[in-house]
This record gives sequence, C-alpha cells and structure tokens, in this order.
Amino acid sequence: MAMDGAVPLPLYRDFLAQAYHHVRHTCRLLALAAARTDDDDYRAALFDYITEEQGHEQWILDDIDAAGGDAAQVAASVPGQACRAMLAYVYDAIERVSPYALLGMVHVLEGMSTLLASRAADALQRAYRSEGTSGFRYLTSHGALDKEHVAFFEQLVDGLCAPEALPVIADTANMVYRLYGDIFRDLSRGLDSVQGGACHAA
Repeated sequence: MAMDGAVPLPLYRDFLAQAYHHVRHTCRLLALAAARTDDDDYRAALFDYITEEQGHEQWILDDIDAAGGDAAQVAASVPGQACRAMLAYVYDAIERVSPYALLGMVHVLEGMSTLLASRAADALQRAYRSEGTSGFRYLTSHGALDKEHVAFFEQLVDGLCAPEALPVIADTANMVYRLYGDIFRDLSRGLDSVQGGACHAA
C-alpha cells in the first residue's frame, strides 16, 4: 500500500505517531541492556548505538508537523495498545530473560526499515506531491542509516554474542515481528473504520 503511494495522509500521520512512541524508547532500551550485560564489548557497542540514535524521535515530530499534524499533541499522547504491548515485551525480555533480547528487536525494526523505508518515502512523496524531504526525514534517513545498523547487528551476533544468546535473539525477533505487525494491523483497522463510516454516510 505504501509502496504505490496509496496511504492517505492521516494514516501516514498515525503511523508517525506510533513510530514516535517506540523510537523515543530506543535509547532507554539500549541503556537498559547495557546496564544488565556482563559483556564489556556488547556494552561498548550499545553505548555507540545510543549516540547514533539520540534525537531521532524529534525527527518524527518534525515530520508530523510538516505533514499537517500536531506534534505537541502526539508527544503528549499515549501509545496505541499494540505499541505499548511491543515496548512492554521488549523491556521485560531485557530485564527478565537476557540483555541480548534487545538484538531481536533491532533485527526486526532496523531490518524492516532497510527494506521498506526509502521506497515507501519515495512513493509517498510522489503521492502527496511533496518537494524535498519535508515530512519524510524519519523514513528517508532510516532507509540508509539502518543499513549500518543491520551491519551492527550482524557484527554483534557473529563476533560478540555468546552462543547461548542466539535462541534469545531469535525468540525475541519472532515476538517482535508479531507485535510490530499488530501496530500496522491496528492502523489498518482504523483506516477501515474511517472509510466504512464515510461510505455509510454517503
């Protein structure tokens, strides 16, 4: 849907709102994993990652404003149920299971972004007839930036992680695929509800 530019602008803003809520927790999750690990190399890599991720939630708020939304309202809002469930799961997995669980989330979110973000941004810019990257900084920047983060993930898994961490990473990734997908399913249901109401009103 996003690849052919068929996403209504209000739905794009709703997507950005949920992205804001999970992205603003990224550095907190990284810091939690760093505090819980005994692996010095892993901790150092997480600190480097924190430096790269700082401020990305502000990019999203700027995009929301540029797309005609209310960034202040989004910043003061509560995440959707699916977003809350995903965040709660990852926090719990890092705290209760293993600090390596964080890498399961990294694999899903950064991998999906690498595959889809730049292509989706191009299609949406054409559909909305937007010039430049106004309203699309989060998507356009992450399409390229997350290629580096995927390499970060591969380096950690191949060279730094203890073998016993791999099942934890895989299990967390499987859960986050499902929970992240629920965010989009919730957005889709919201769109169907709006469109259904419009058809009924007509």
